Amino acid sequence: MSNVGFRIFRRIKRPDPGLVRALAVIPVANIADEMNRLFCLDAAIRPWNRALMAGCAFTVRARPGCNLLVHKALDMAAPGDVVIVEDGGDLTTALAGENMVLWARKRGLAGLVIDGAMRDVDAIRDLDFPVYARGATPRGPHRNGPGEINVPISCGGVVVNPGDIVLGDGDGVLIVPPREAQAILERAKGKLAKELKTRESIAEGTWDRSAYADEALARMGCDIIDAAFDHGR
Repeated sequence: MSNVGFRIFRRIKRPDPGLVRALAVIPVANIADEMNRLFCLDAAIRPWNRALMAGCAFTVRARPGCNLLVHKALDMAAPGDVVIVEDGGDLTTALAGENMVLWARKRGLAGLVIDGAMRDVDAIRDLDFPVYARGATPRGPHRNGPGEINVPISCGGVVVNPGDIVLGDGDGVLIVPPREAQAILERAKGKLAKELKTRESIAEGTWDRSAYADEALARMGCDIIDAAFDHGR
């Protein structure tokens, strides 16, 4: 029997790298729309620089305040992996900083996501390596465990399985289950094409706004009142 809560699974099933690359060129919002606007991490988990992120989830369940297994994951993960950490949203202690991010970049990883705090954020803002976190604090972590690597985790309110596709841009982070990723990709391509056509119509001044006209709103039960609101003054 394994030591539940303090264990490491060495192997994960990774998605097709070509599929990850294809998803990486589509805005995260367009892909999220084609997943019924679910699977987005909590909006509080924000990018700390402008580097785009696309890779395979290498999951870590950390004890809040301890980055022992985050360090281990940075050594274990393969190029193209995103180390994504469940830290319970804790903001009292930073689980990673500039040196760990530089090490992840040196090893060819694809990103770091922490449902908790970072530090050294001024330096990280200038790096070309994607980092997402819930907050920042100068207080450093402990390294005494326990924790788990490559188990299902909860990060930003979303269940993340080892090997899931992790995407991130300025809007935030999205998790894509590999089994459905090809179908999602095709729908997202169509969504992006529609978005580009809409932008053309905006430039031409021909964007169809009929869904927001008085008649359309009235059919939904909205009262259109040709008067100022009476404050009783």
